[in-house]
Amino acid sequence: MITWRSITRTCQRHHAPIRAQVRRLNLLEHHSHKLLQEFKLPVPPGFLVTTPEQAKHVVSVINAPSMIKAQVLAGGRGKGKFNSDGKGGVRIVDSPSEAFRSATNMLGYYLTTAQTPKDGLRVDNLYIYQAVSIAQEFYLAMTFDRQHSSPVLLVSSSGGTDIESNVDKMHKLWFKLSTGITDEIDAYIQAELGFSDTEMKDIHRILVQMVKLFKEKDATLLELNPLVRTEEGEFICLDAKFEFDNSAQYRQKETFALEARSPEKEEEDQLAKLGLSYVRLEGNIGNIVNGAGLAMATNDLISLYGGKCANFLDVGGAATKEALRKAFDILKRDERVKGILINIYGGIVRCDMIAEAIVAAAAEMGGFKCPVVVRLQGTNSEKGLKLIEQSGLKNLVVEGEFEEAARMIVKQTN
Repeated sequence: MITWRSITRTCQRHHAPIRAQVRRLNLLEHHSHKLLQEFKLPVPPGFLVTTPEQAKHVVSVINAPSMIKAQVLAGGRGKGKFNSDGKGGVRIVDSPSEAFRSATNMLGYYLTTAQTPKDGLRVDNLYIYQAVSIAQEFYLAMTFDRQHSSPVLLVSSSGGTDIESNVDKMHKLWFKLSTGITDEIDAYIQAELGFSDTEMKDIHRILVQMVKLFKEKDATLLELNPLVRTEEGEFICLDAKFEFDNSAQYRQKETFALEARSPEKEEEDQLAKLGLSYVRLEGNIGNIVNGAGLAMATNDLISLYGGKCANFLDVGGAATKEALRKAFDILKRDERVKGILINIYGGIVRCDMIAEAIVAAAAEMGGFKCPVVVRLQGTNSEKGLKLIEQSGLKNLVVEGEFEEAARMIVKQTN
């Protein structure tokens, strides 16, 4: 049994929410609310609309100030901007006519936030619910702490968009799924966050239902942010984020069927069908590598020399010309990519086949528009290098040394 002394030792200040390194299942907000409702967690009744007329009707039915929220896979919607009127993706409206105007300037337009591509994401759905009078915002989350091999509860008296700037108010409490939320955990939270006895009963009910959802849905992250206390003293979950164990997909078919797929995810799936492993990153240097270990080393070395990779792209041991051409096409369409490093160690993959694919892709693209550095080592590397040399391709440099190739692409990109 956990004692008060032991729990106060483990409830340390935490610098940021813990993220488990698993695939994120992307749920739009209205799906997240539906999942919370299923487990009797308090959320405001909401309505999904696709036209300005529907938005007007919903707000007339609510007959109170209402929130209109763009449904896209990106954070920071409230601070984002639409390409229509320059306003954000989270708005409060006081009348049906105002709802109609707002929806007209949101639906079919692109919302840009700190987490979207440069051109933003198209908004085709809006989620509307009655606005609540907020007295205070809190943060509650459950995830797994790999270092301690234990689930952990994260709590903070400061939630909402400023959670990252209030890390000093974050507490973490390790617990067991078999015992759930104990009296000791309740006592610690009440003492640290200053809840009254009545409020703590409500918080306890929320935490118990969170554990139930966390277990039954095979979640690896359940984040309520913000959980708000209204002026009337009620606690309401206004937004939630989830991550689920990808290995549990076979028994969580309904949940995984809700997944909203971003354009980046579609690209990953297209390349996966061709045997390529692709992950979009945040830099401007594209890379094509064979082998996950070499791909990670390439990312690390580029970072060491001051560059940032735009992707992780492993062509594996059975890459075909078709797959490589598709990889080049993905990088060509990525406007962020200012340079490409091709790093191949030929074992199963023949370097001459890679060279043929490079030349063919360049011909289809009308030549390379950005600097390309090629490193070929291993099976038929000399033959491959000769093919590239004879092609007369511009903007392409061949470099045999790994470190020099990474240094060169960073220099040329910058």
